[in-house]
Amino acid sequence: MDQQSSQSMKQSIMFSHKIAQLSKALWKSIEKDWQAWIKPFDLNINEHHILWIAYHLEGASISDIAKFGVMHVSTAFNFSKKLEERGLLTFSKRQTDKRNTYVYLTPEGEELLLETFECYNPQTYGVYSGSLPIKDLYGKFPEFSELMSIVKHIYGPDFISIFEKSLSKFEEDFTEEDGKLRPIPKNKEASSS
Repeated sequence: MDQQSSQSMKQSIMFSHKIAQLSKALWKSIEKDWQAWIKPFDLNINEHHILWIAYHLEGASISDIAKFGVMHVSTAFNFSKKLEERGLLTFSKRQTDKRNTYVYLTPEGEELLLETFECYNPQTYGVYSGSLPIKDLYGKFPEFSELMSIVKHIYGPDFISIFEKSLSKFEEDFTEEDGKLRPIPKNKEASSS
């Protein structure tokens, strides 16, 4: 092995280890905080994530949920079925796509999801608290452009497109009043024309 190959191998292992270790540490913190947040609603992380994806995509196929939720298709299907049994999701086919099954939030599902948002407390999230010194220093939270580029090259541009669409939809659909997240009322006239 020449010098360049051995250095590339060494750099590859070091980079992979760094990403693995940092990702695992972040996920452990996120998982603990997310579980504590949704526990009062009798939801697990996969179920909450599915509700969130169905909300953002305004109906999602099981494969969309699996891809964007970074879960196996059987996991997406099984947890979606549990949410359907609770009356939080419905399954249906689209007129334009009879091959795929799509899940939609029921009014009860949307109400529960919004209730979870209302109960969110940023001070209980370690990753949020850990990011505050960066926000204080630079005036904004980290944007993760390099990380998003890595994810884009692993999961494809559709993943990033859905991710960005979900952020835009969240920005458009909610406002903050007195430190509480509130849905912006939908204009019924605009949706009926």
